[in-house]
Amino acid sequence: MQLHLSTWPEIEAYLATSKAILIPIGSTEQHGPNGLLGTDALCPEIIARRAGDEAGFLVGPTFNVGQAQHHMAFPGTITLKPSTMIASMLDWTESLTRHGFERIYWLNGHGGNIATINAAFSEIYHGVTFAGANFSNATNGPPLRLHLRNWWELAGVMDLCRELFPVGEGSHATPSEVSVTYFGYPEAVKSVAMSPRIAPTGPIRDAEDYRRRFPDGRIGSDPSQANVEAGGRIVAAAVNAVIAEFRQFGTA
Repeated sequence: MQLHLSTWPEIEAYLATSKAILIPIGSTEQHGPNGLLGTDALCPEIIARRAGDEAGFLVGPTFNVGQAQHHMAFPGTITLKPSTMIASMLDWTESLTRHGFERIYWLNGHGGNIATINAAFSEIYHGVTFAGANFSNATNGPPLRLHLRNWWELAGVMDLCRELFPVGEGSHATPSEVSVTYFGYPEAVKSVAMSPRIAPTGPIRDAEDYRRRFPDGRIGSDPSQANVEAGGRIVAAAVNAVIAEFRQFGTA
């Protein structure tokens, strides 16, 4: 069930049975020569929508721009300041709690978001503590709970990724994440030769340093291995895992 494809009476009816919602969150940034700029937002979105449709829980709009300053030397990347992202997450949460949501599960697709998401959680909980209630929610029901899960850390998912791509998985523009996007959007599959086959590794600093170290955007990966079939297997495993975890979180 997707919030954007629902009417307000449908959301009101959903809230009568569940106070939990899943929000995909990611980034818009370069993902090497054959990876889509939306990869880090598309991966959690693809997984979340299938899980929500299968299990009947609500999936909100994708928060699709995040912390990507280190990719800004590559055209098409869009980034937020950490303070902007924190403020936006606070506004999203206040809007949802105003309607009665009490459990907000953020399914993340970008490692660079983790520190800022956790900082946003601290800011949100700070507001709850000093307001003495659940933001503007007038009821005195269960307290607001937030949860962060990186999709690749869902149970069994990384083991499957390593099985599918034992060499060249790397840490950015990976064949696993590119495969997930190809499964979701097979019309967007790109065939690009990689040279070197496996990209170099190294630290991540500012944007210009990143472009010098990783000229085609990859880090330690060979995403030329990406394929639709592998993406389907990864998505299936992630959907099963996120349904189980979301159900437990939504009733905790």
